[in-house]
Amino acid sequence: MANQKVHLSAHSPVRGWRARAPWALIGEQGIGSGPMIAESFERIHRSNLVGMGIVPLQFQEGVTADTLGLQGDELFNIHIPDDLKPGQMIDVEVVDGAKFQVKLRFDTEVDLTYFKHGGILNYMVRRMLEM
Repeated sequence: MANQKVHLSAHSPVRGWRARAPWALIGEQGIGSGPMIAESFERIHRSNLVGMGIVPLQFQEGVTADTLGLQGDELFNIHIPDDLKPGQMIDVEVVDGAKFQVKLRFDTEVDLTYFKHGGILNYMVRRMLEM
């Protein structure tokens, strides 16, 4: 994923975000698709993102957008390998050169299946067409 705009989230809003609830943040432009990096995810929020085909990535313990000096308008290069595994560490590079790792929050093989199909809706449509 080269020069990908990544949605940053946290329990407190990051620039460009407004809180809908303490645990659910919605971007002003909508989430769209692609990765989202957050300090943590509520189970249902993470599951909903996976179902929409969004890659949930979590900062490592003690690391935040603030500690990395991220403002929310950066471009990132994120290497998502073909042989993904639940909970795998993923390398992230800010286009200006800063690098850090995040945890892939696909927690199950089912999450990976939905991702490979672009979300649960695409997965279900393909399954129905196979019948």
